[in-house]
Parts: sequence; structure tokens; C-alpha cells
Amino acid sequence: MNSHVFFISLFFFLGSAVAAYKLFGKSGLYAFVVFSTILANIQVCKQINIFGFETTAGNVLYAASFLSTDILSEKYGKKAASKAVRLGIFTNIIWIIGTQLTLLSKPSELDSMQVHLQSLLGLMPRVAGASLVAYICSQFLDVTLYHLIWKKSGENEKFLWLRNNGSTMISQAVDTSIFVTVAFLGTVPMNIFWSILFTTYFFKVVVALFDTPFAYLARKITPLKNGDE
Repeated sequence: MNSHVFFISLFFFLGSAVAAYKLFGKSGLYAFVVFSTILANIQVCKQINIFGFETTAGNVLYAASFLSTDILSEKYGKKAASKAVRLGIFTNIIWIIGTQLTLLSKPSELDSMQVHLQSLLGLMPRVAGASLVAYICSQFLDVTLYHLIWKKSGENEKFLWLRNNGSTMISQAVDTSIFVTVAFLGTVPMNIFWSILFTTYFFKVVVALFDTPFAYLARKITPLKNGDE
């Protein structure tokens, strides 16, 4: 079941990023980055077993956000991609503070959601903090590496796969190492910790490989006339 959900999610979220660009241009990609930052922070609180390995949910969506910044780099340049990263950082900060303010509100006697929100959002300071640190380091690294490879290989479409995969796989290794260590070290048994670390990176690499055709598709797309170029 989980393997089916993984592949459905893979095509859904990668396709959604490209659709956002087609419909709304640059603004659509910015919106997708913000959306992925929020939902991935919720998904990652859930541990799942997929293909016999322990990992966390949210890997597909989070990795798809790197496709968005790669498209921005490809079509609009480093400045636009860096803006998307800053939007993601801002969203992360607001998300952390906002969730904790929600928990601080005293529930009424009729409330039935506090216990559930506490269970979910109570994990947020450490998990979201880990996500924020990893996001800052990995996304800016991804944008920098993308344009470094671009300068070395040339701007033509032939080497799009190289700058797309090269920048993403290296930055995802940094992201996964930082996030899993800060979020889970000491909270789960060490065998589970190492399983989460390696399988999380493995699944992000899988997403990176699958997102290459979507990157080529986005390069050929012209946003709709009512989209924000």
C-alpha cells in the first residue's frame, strides 16, 4: 500500500509543481514552495515503512520543492530561485511560531481537538526547527550548485539533467543529514535512526531522478497569458 502511495504522490506533486508554473508562472512556483514547506512539516512527523525500510512521510513533497527552485533557476535565474528559498524560510518561521501560539490558547470545556493538536504540533519546535536549519543550508546550496554547474556546462538544454540532478542530490544529502540528526537523534533507537537517515536520502534521490523529465517539460512550457511571468 505504502509503495503505491509513494509513486502516486511522486507524480502528483511533481506534476503539480509543473502545473503551478503553467497556470501561474513564477508566482505559481513561489506558492508551491510555500505550500510544500507547510505540508511537509506535518507529513514528516509520521513514520512509515516503505519497501521494508523505516522512513518519514513528506519526502516526496519536500523533494518536489527542489524541482520548483530548479525551474525558477532555469527560467528566471538565481535571483528568482533565491527569493523562493527566502519565502520558504519565512514560512517556516511563521509556521513554528503560529503552531505554538495555537497550543498556548486555553481550550474551552467543549473543545475536543486540543489533545490531538498537542500530539501533532507538540513535536513542531524540534521537527520544524530541524527542518528550518536543513532547509536554509540545503536550498541555498542547491541554488548555488545549480548555477555553478550551469556556468561550467553551459546553458543549453542538453545538460539540464546534470545541473538538475547534480545540485539536488548533493544538497539533499546535506538536508537529510542535518534534518534527521537534529529531529530524531536520541528520540528513536539508533537502528531506526540510521534507517530513517539512509532511506530518507534514498527516496529523495529517487524523486530527484524522476523529476528530471518534469524539469525538461517545464523548460519548454510558456505560462498562460494570465499567469505571472
